[in-house]
Amino acid sequence: MATIDQQFVEYIVKTLVNNPDKVTIDRTIDEKGVLLSLEVDPEDVGRIIGRRGATAQSIRTLLRALGTKNDARYNLKIVNNDGFEPEAKKEAAPAADDSFATEETPAPAEEIDEVEEVEDEEDGVEEGSELAKKTRAELADLDDLDI
Repeated sequence: MATIDQQFVEYIVKTLVNNPDKVTIDRTIDEKGVLLSLEVDPEDVGRIIGRRGATAQSIRTLLRALGTKNDARYNLKIVNNDGFEPEAKKEAAPAADDSFATEETPAPAEEIDEVEEVEDEEDGVEEGSELAKKTRAELADLDDLDI
């Protein structure tokens, strides 16, 4: 039987998606609180996340209010279950315009940082400027989000 928190999230999500029968919510409890893992049809993931994560953040805010009422801490994890395989997609669907297609794999994070530093220097910004350090720290924090 589903708990009140699962029923709450399920009700909200099912009203938002096109395929409500494919909504599943798993509940686990650990030392950090209650984790609700939400799985929806791959076509509906964008609807749940919303623009810039606004819808997902709203659902989390509502869960926080429920947690305040129930003296619990809730976390919502939206599970990406679309089975995305970059190499398989690249082989299956070649680009229509070969001028934009590349056979190279994305650069590792270290190479990307080096490219950003070169661009900063070209714009007249010092390599170790405070803005660059702050931006890198904010990007590192975003990598930790469970969206």
